[in-house]
Amino acid sequence: MDVEASGQPTGPANPLEADSPEPGRGPGAWIRNTNHNPGVVAAIRKARRALPGDPDFGDPLSTSGQGSARAAARAADRFIGDRAAATREVSLAGLQVWQALAEKVAGRPVNAEVTIVFTDLVGFSDWSLQAGDEATLRLLRRVAQVAEPPMLYAGGHIVKRMGDGMMATFGEPAIAVRATLAAMEALDSVEVEGYTPRMRAGVHTGRPQRIGGDWLGVDVNIAARVMDRAAHGGLIVSQATLGRITPDQWEPLGVRAEKVRRQVFTPRQPGVPADLVMFRLRRGADEIPGENVAGSSGAEGSSHSV
Repeated sequence: MDVEASGQPTGPANPLEADSPEPGRGPGAWIRNTNHNPGVVAAIRKARRALPGDPDFGDPLSTSGQGSARAAARAADRFIGDRAAATREVSLAGLQVWQALAEKVAGRPVNAEVTIVFTDLVGFSDWSLQAGDEATLRLLRRVAQVAEPPMLYAGGHIVKRMGDGMMATFGEPAIAVRATLAAMEALDSVEVEGYTPRMRAGVHTGRPQRIGGDWLGVDVNIAARVMDRAAHGGLIVSQATLGRITPDQWEPLGVRAEKVRRQVFTPRQPGVPADLVMFRLRRGADEIPGENVAGSSGAEGSSHSV
């Protein structure tokens, strides 16, 4: 041991430092470097595409909604904040397979055909502006209390609530139509400060892409645009939905279908195929306020039976 003139040792102040690796070296540094190596991360991401399930599982869209794998992915995203890490990709790969197997066991085919329902309230924005927040909240709660149970009891799934409206999905078109009609009728019992809400709804059947707890794709856009055509209230369905309702399912619904005429003098709705055919469903001699079936608006056509 070297000794200075003072007679004190010249070694390191902390004996443990003598055995410490140089900065940037050693097992710990190797693990950190490997974990953040772009090539390693890219290789794992590429390998995930060969695994069952969504190879992009882990982004905010895919982890929204219910499900153990989705909840675990949300937690992993918080605890493993570094998105450019191999450990994160490995964790998500396991959750990806878990989610895929869970959906397979539950019998959910990829891009299964579903019937999509969009609803909202006619004249709600103008009324709420005058009524104020307290009355508006009271109305929305009451609407949810009476309009959602018919959807849920029929086996529908409420995907999301959007202010005065909602999006729901069903496995069968006839059930979706029946549940929507029941929800519309249930609103007859609702009244808040002189306002009795009137629902408009659009129904379309297709194969949208399911991402997490939501549905995306062209068919979702079409369903929303179908609802938009019910400007004054009522229920409009696409031909894709109407054509999947069998005669024995149709009669108990107690409605008639009237083909919606094309709007000649108005711009074509964005996101809607040019050949989209829609039908308004009516009970008996129902009239939509502000709308005449044979009137100048050109919105409706002749009666149609299935």
